[in-house]
Amino acid sequence: MTINWEDIQNKWQSRWQKANLGKAVFNQNKEKFMMIFAYPGISGFLHVGHMRGFSYTDAICRLERLKGKEVLFPVGTHASGNHAFSFAKKVRDKDEDWINYLLSNGCPKNKIKDLKKPENIIKYFNDVYVNDYWKKFGFLVDWDRFTCTTNKDYEKFIQWQFKKLQQHDMLIQKPYFATACTNCGPVAVDASETDISKGGNAEKNEYTLLKFKLSSDNQEKTDYLVAATLRPETIYGQTNLWINQESQYVRVEVEGENWIMSREAADKLVYQIDDVLLKEDIDPKKLIGKNVLAPGINKEIPILPADFVNKKVGSGIVTCVPSDAPNDYVALRTLKEDQTKRNQLKNQNFNLKIIDQIKLIPIIQSKGYNEFPAKEIVEKLKINSLNDKELLDQATKEIYKVGFHSGVMRDNCGQFSGMKVAEAKEGMKLYLLENNKATIFHDLSEEVICRCGAEVIIKRIDDQWFIKYSDNNITKKAKEHVKEMNIYPKEYKEQLPKVLDWFSDRACARLGSWMGSKFPFDEKWTVEPISDSTLYPAFYIISGYTKRGELQVKDLTENFFDYIFLGKQEDKLKKQVNEEKFKTIIKIKQEFDYFYPLDINLGGKEHKTVHFPVFLMNHVATLPHEKWPRGIFVNWWVTGRGGKISKSKGGAEPIPQAMEKYGVDAMRFYYSHIGSPHVDVVWAEETVLHYKNALEKINSLFEEINKIKTNKKSSLDTWLKTEFNVSIRKINEGLEVYNLRELSSETYFSITELFRWYMRRGGRNKNLLITLIKRWVTLMNPITPHLSEELAEKYDLIEDKGTKFVSNSNWPQTNEDEIDIESQANEDLVKNTISGMRNVLKLAKIEQAKKFKIFISEKWLYELIIIIKKELEITRNLGEIIKKVLQNEDFKIKGKEVSKLIGGFIKNPSRMPKVVTSQESEFETLNSAKKFLSDEFNCKIEIIIAEDSNENKAKQSMPGKVGIIVE
Repeated sequence: MTINWEDIQNKWQSRWQKANLGKAVFNQNKEKFMMIFAYPGISGFLHVGHMRGFSYTDAICRLERLKGKEVLFPVGTHASGNHAFSFAKKVRDKDEDWINYLLSNGCPKNKIKDLKKPENIIKYFNDVYVNDYWKKFGFLVDWDRFTCTTNKDYEKFIQWQFKKLQQHDMLIQKPYFATACTNCGPVAVDASETDISKGGNAEKNEYTLLKFKLSSDNQEKTDYLVAATLRPETIYGQTNLWINQESQYVRVEVEGENWIMSREAADKLVYQIDDVLLKEDIDPKKLIGKNVLAPGINKEIPILPADFVNKKVGSGIVTCVPSDAPNDYVALRTLKEDQTKRNQLKNQNFNLKIIDQIKLIPIIQSKGYNEFPAKEIVEKLKINSLNDKELLDQATKEIYKVGFHSGVMRDNCGQFSGMKVAEAKEGMKLYLLENNKATIFHDLSEEVICRCGAEVIIKRIDDQWFIKYSDNNITKKAKEHVKEMNIYPKEYKEQLPKVLDWFSDRACARLGSWMGSKFPFDEKWTVEPISDSTLYPAFYIISGYTKRGELQVKDLTENFFDYIFLGKQEDKLKKQVNEEKFKTIIKIKQEFDYFYPLDINLGGKEHKTVHFPVFLMNHVATLPHEKWPRGIFVNWWVTGRGGKISKSKGGAEPIPQAMEKYGVDAMRFYYSHIGSPHVDVVWAEETVLHYKNALEKINSLFEEINKIKTNKKSSLDTWLKTEFNVSIRKINEGLEVYNLRELSSETYFSITELFRWYMRRGGRNKNLLITLIKRWVTLMNPITPHLSEELAEKYDLIEDKGTKFVSNSNWPQTNEDEIDIESQANEDLVKNTISGMRNVLKLAKIEQAKKFKIFISEKWLYELIIIIKKELEITRNLGEIIKKVLQNEDFKIKGKEVSKLIGGFIKNPSRMPKVVTSQESEFETLNSAKKFLSDEFNCKIEIIIAEDSNENKAKQSMPGKVGIIVE
């Protein structure tokens, strides 16, 4: 019968909430467990990708609750930053795409008019996240503790945190080149894309802006073409400048000098240098063919055209070093060999001899390469044109890597000759800067777009606030603590110390209008979103009290937080509040000391280098050691068929529609089983429907079990109990590292097959089945809680009659006394025999057998294999094992056969039966299964002891593997 998923979801979610199953209370008689998922930003509707990690959190918390722990699972939202402003502005501007996005995700039309204000945007999405997603996904959350980063109580907490950072000398001010939106001001550019809608993988590049003096110029002031390079050490190999004839170039006055650069570069420059004046446009075609004086080498080189020069990258002008830059080599070769391009230049009255006379200049001796590394790798990879972008990128990375790490400057490189490339790079940059032949220019490696839709550039801020994550002491302590933590996957545990070493000072506040907490030392600054999201799990302990009105915002003083989190200032706090209030504060302190530290912080892989390092370092910097976090769980992404899906860009079906189509439990099942949490998975409708069908089949299986009316006992009962307990053992071993995939595989596939096989084989012990399925529904609870509760209620399967729910019953443990490995081996023999019979039919090309002869192995082989198994545990030396075995007189007369068998087992250990029983046991097993085998194949079955037959197949049979003849 098909399940009405919506009905059972609503029923059980309502009952759980009425029973307050998610509410966590201080209970010193119980072990505690506290887990969070990294709270999502208010940056649009959540999608099916988010629910992967969120559902892992609920599954793990349910598991720990079933193990008897007091579980605190709180949630919140991250509204700091510019999302609410930009979204409200889109509503005010009647942005059609945004309005359609809201409507298609379930926003009522009459609600949209309210979303013109940022605070209403936050309120709306908070309601959607909690009530439309998390509650409807069956999460057992302590809803009283919900918090949002724009709440006033949260601001007090953040301000306290920054006061502690300052007291620990972790705050500094210094000049900074920040990533900034041209509308909104500074924004964070990282993989989390908290502030931006495009470009999360962009890197901030520091270019050396080289000044090339333009010859034959009639200007009152000298013009300099400025070219941005990441490799100043290569200037000795320059052959020409590249400019794009189709781009717009301008003259810019910078600190008294005239510079020529692309219009886009000039627009960026004004954010980094104070004295910049944009002047007139420059026709790039008039520059082609002219010479410029190259800085640092005082050599004239020509200006040549190049379509590949990107006006938006660097200065829009590129210096050409064809000996060591594959792009330059291919571009120059094209101008020399491509007749179409040569004709175009000739028609522009360009002197082609200028190009033909250019020769490559060797400048770096790199390991594995001769004079011209760029030429060599281009020819090796057979790169034919500038359109071979992937190959050119590969070549460029290879040459730069080899040159930087192994390269030495050649004899023609002046004062830098013989110097390692890494040293020459910094030396040349410093020389050029000191001699006013260059300046520093910062740019992003790719286009970055703010949430508001404007471009993100690099802007100089002279008095930027930073958290000093470069502090050696804090870094050292954090790295040491990583060794004590439970971090999943283990690869990230190995990587994290290196990430902490790499982590540098981080800008922690912004100027301008932002949602978030005001910086406590200067309110014109707002704390930036990553920096207000480091210590926040601790605030969940307090948030319930402010939400219920037991604490007021004014109560959240520095002394209050010092007492709760640090155990300090108790006497001062007593004097500040009345007796009743202090009793409440003592309760909060008890809760904090009970629930904290956090056991697991779960977040997507984008947090590996963004959130988790600062989460750890802020705990280490501000809280005592016993309050430092115990664990981190990283989950990878659910992707669309075309790549990553995101909240604001869409790419996946909305959660409400997905819940309606598949059911919540099917989605939770999909997340837990489709792959390891630590790999990306592709969202596919047909796959999720497969999981839904699997749950429907389990429901049907319960109906079949319920129809059984007898309590007939058989040898199959021992097998079923054995296999069921082996599954529980596998599950519990896997759950030591929260292997939810193992839990899912065993619970929904292996155990299902156990019951189906038992019933197919004629098992009809209803009492045993009921005993086991009571434990089975509990195994389902972390992954598919609604189905778990529904089956338990429908078939009266709650084992602990003191509770109304599977969700707060007891987690099943392995009953080792019920495991009988011989019963496993016997039933495996039946399964393997059926498989062998089918293979024989297939090989004989017989559709319907009249009779099967099944041969049980000779008796002496059982004893022999038992001895061999024991000896293989000691040694794998063939001679030693043969010598040991042949001490038995009965085996000596079969010496040749014995030696062959031992050699085969050593060569291929998988041929060895896992469990060896006896000839009598195997005969009895197959004889008792004779009718079953006969019914399966609709033919006669004869079970024969090998010694009683002269057939070759009888002699070929082995313990655990029968011989088979079909007629």
